Amino acid sequence: MARVRAQAVSVAGVLAPGARGDVAAPGAVERARDLAGRLPRIVLEARRVAASVAGVHGRRRAGVGENFWQFRPYVPGESAARIDWRRSGRDGRLHVRQREWEAAQTVWLWVNLSSSMGFRSSLAMDSKAGRALTLGLGLAGALAEAGERVGLLGAGQTSGGSTALERLAGACALQLRETGADQPDLPPEVAVARAAAIVLVSDFLNPPQMLAARIRALAHQGARGHLALIADPVEETFPFSGQVMLETMDGAARLRIGDASGWGEGYRAALARHRAELAEIAARWGWSLTLHRTDRPASEAALRLLSLMGAPVTSRADDLRARGSGA
Repeated sequence: MARVRAQAVSVAGVLAPGARGDVAAPGAVERARDLAGRLPRIVLEARRVAASVAGVHGRRRAGVGENFWQFRPYVPGESAARIDWRRSGRDGRLHVRQREWEAAQTVWLWVNLSSSMGFRSSLAMDSKAGRALTLGLGLAGALAEAGERVGLLGAGQTSGGSTALERLAGACALQLRETGADQPDLPPEVAVARAAAIVLVSDFLNPPQMLAARIRALAHQGARGHLALIADPVEETFPFSGQVMLETMDGAARLRIGDASGWGEGYRAALARHRAELAEIAARWGWSLTLHRTDRPASEAALRLLSLMGAPVTSRADDLRARGSGA
């Protein structure tokens, strides 16, 4: 019988939502400290990611006669002189013509560093946590260089320019050292400014409705968001057959499977349903969902996310604000 040292609780949780516990497993503290120690190397890789996608996100500069950036929905209370009536007449909704300097925004980043993110198979380039940090910091670096303000969701402070990436990395290191393995697997419930952008980087293996509640709260505040779903290739394919014993990396939890091939079919079907529900939740609020596997370069996901962040969207939250009601 093959023994696979994997993130068994996470895999089983797709078939049995709620299986993930809140108690840190033995060894999780050490892994958190190890991740903190690896941050200098992660920062170097994040710098390479930021450099590889430089210029994708429109640069924000204030000034007279700035280039047109995009249309955005009219917000009640704004001057009617800001409305572009020609564009508004196309779909019956009020739109404001926005220029680059007006479109500058605050981007809040959250990276899931909980125990499930420590998994790495032999097929992956990095653990899910390592890749999530590389992607998140690289994206933040590219945005900061383009003139945006970036910060960790819930931290309350933002920074910009060439030092932003290192500042965020330092905040992550402090968080890992102070709280160790006690890392939340859902983004914090916080207030954000209207029109802020949110980037959540996680494996999103929680029951989808738990995430939906957090997204709904942020969207009702006017935030636009993007989900970067990090997955190990083994989690995607479950490439096992025969009898298999799945166990956590510290051996604290085990799952015995008699027919791994047959079990894998059910698992992959359940995973597809899980992903479809996540996509529906994101689309409901005008958010995006990007899948990124850890056997692929982080720059691929960064490029897609930056492209999405430059695209105007209309969400259910816009409709709710226009009607003056909520759901």
